[in-house]
Order: sequence, then structure tokens, then C-alpha cells
Amino acid sequence: MAGEGSNAEWMGNLPPALRALPLSNLAIPGSHDSFSYWVDDKSPVGPDQATTIKRLARISLVRKIMKKWSVTQNLTFKEQLESGIRYFDLRVSSKPGEAGQEIYFIHGLFGISVPDGLMEMNTFLTQHTTEVIFLDFNHFYAMSDSHHAYLVSRIQEVFGSKLCTKECVENVTLNYLWEKKQQVLIFYHHPVCEEYPFLWPGNTMPAPWANTTNVRKLLQFLDTTRAERAKQGTFHVSQAILTPRVRTIARYLIRGLKNTLVHRNLPTILDWVKSQKPGIMGVNIITSDFVELVDFAASVIALNDLLLEDGKKKS
Repeated sequence: MAGEGSNAEWMGNLPPALRALPLSNLAIPGSHDSFSYWVDDKSPVGPDQATTIKRLARISLVRKIMKKWSVTQNLTFKEQLESGIRYFDLRVSSKPGEAGQEIYFIHGLFGISVPDGLMEMNTFLTQHTTEVIFLDFNHFYAMSDSHHAYLVSRIQEVFGSKLCTKECVENVTLNYLWEKKQQVLIFYHHPVCEEYPFLWPGNTMPAPWANTTNVRKLLQFLDTTRAERAKQGTFHVSQAILTPRVRTIARYLIRGLKNTLVHRNLPTILDWVKSQKPGIMGVNIITSDFVELVDFAASVIALNDLLLEDGKKKS
């Protein structure tokens, strides 16, 4: 099986036929709001929130409730990488009122600083030289040009020669990256990406969002958007996640995201994952909340075996 052995080195363990395929044709496990395993309920609410929420969040109990709905992962970056996750969904912000240029991960509440998270990832990559990660910086809050310059320079400083320069998506295979000793693809959804050869534009990593609490509607949406991706010549994210509405949060205030939406729907979502096939007309990157609650990463990695079976049929 393609996914056999330790998930920490699953890319390195792929058979030669799959190492030669574009990464956009492989099945790759990812996490949604990847950094949210730790958020600070003692810090001010982030600039990604509405003014009303900011006012309410002056009450510490409100921030504690927010934490229950802001956290979408339990595993740290290192633990996610060891479990096989290779795509990371990243939202970042400066802290208004804080001196200096520091940038933090954010989902309602502030998480750890971005350089700290990147260094944790880089340590893993230095120890596992066959593994490749996708870092998708897709939301920026309270960031000036100087904040972007600071963030990009930190990315450069941490990863250095591991950064993969922009290339035609179809050319990026594991063999190509291993030859160049590159392990990190950075997607940066901001015009500043044009100024740096290692910042891939956001439109090369579309991640359509279903924005629903209904698992049936979610799976229909994933099937429809997956069928449309062949025209694009890009990577592609299937966000296998349910999104709480305001009334959902109000009704199940204390229970939080995991107990309200995730636990009961993950088995259905996992069944959908297991029924998929990677490739131009199929899935590429699939993301989930709380990736450790089911055998998510291993199930996505195992889909790559189907590409081997196809190869055998053709030969």
C-alpha cells in the first residue's frame, strides 16, 4: 500500500510511479485552520471579528465560549506533520496596538506567532527530507505593506533554500522537488506575491467553501467543485468541513464546534473521502477539522493506491 509505514514519511515511501506524477494529481491530507490547536482567550479578540463580537468579548466568559468555536484542531503542527498532514490552512494578523511588526495566527482569537509555527515545521522538514508541505496564507488582517514585508522575510529566513519557486503546476513532482532539495510551497493570497519568486499566487490553490451545516449539502458541493477543477490546471482543495451559523453557535453555545458539528458528521465525511479517487478529474488536497478524531490522514494517503491500480491496468 502507498500509505504503509510511518505517516511521517509517507511521501518518501511512495512508489516510483507516483513520485513522477504532478503533486496536483496525488491525494494529500490537509487541516482546516491548521494553527488553531492553541488560541489565547486572555488576549483581545482579533480584527477578523465583527464590532459587536469585539464589544461582547470584553467579558472573559464570552472569550472562553469563543475558544470552543475557534479551535478546529487538537494536534500541534509537529503532531499534524507526523500524522501525515501536508497542507496547512493559515490565517494571520498583526495585533492592533502592539509595537513592532509581529504577525500571529488568528481564528477569532490570536494563536502563536507565525515565525514560531514556521520554525516548528522547518525542524520536521530538516529531519524528514523527502516530505513536502503546502502553506496556504489565505487571510490577512490588520496588515500594512511593512507587515507583509516582515512576514515574507521571516518565511525566507526560516525555510531558505527549501522554498519552491513558482513553476507550472504540472511540472511539480516529488522527483522534481527532491532533485532541487525543495520542500515548501507557499501560497500567498495577496498582490505582494508578484514581487517574490517563491510566493505562489492564491489562484493556484483554489479552495471553494461550502459554508453549510448540512453534511449532505457539503458532499454535493464537494462533488460539484471537484468535477470543475480539470479546467483550471491548478492545485485544488476540497474543504470537507461544516461551518456553524450564528444560530448554531447561539443554540449550542457551551458545546462548541467539535461536540455540535464535528463528532456526529465526521464518519459520513470519512466515507466520502474513502470513496474518492485522486487525479485530474478527482481530488487533490482534502482538509478536515480535528484530523485525529478519525483515520483521516491515512484514509486520504491510501487513495493514492488507486493511481497505481490505474497504472497497472494501462500497462
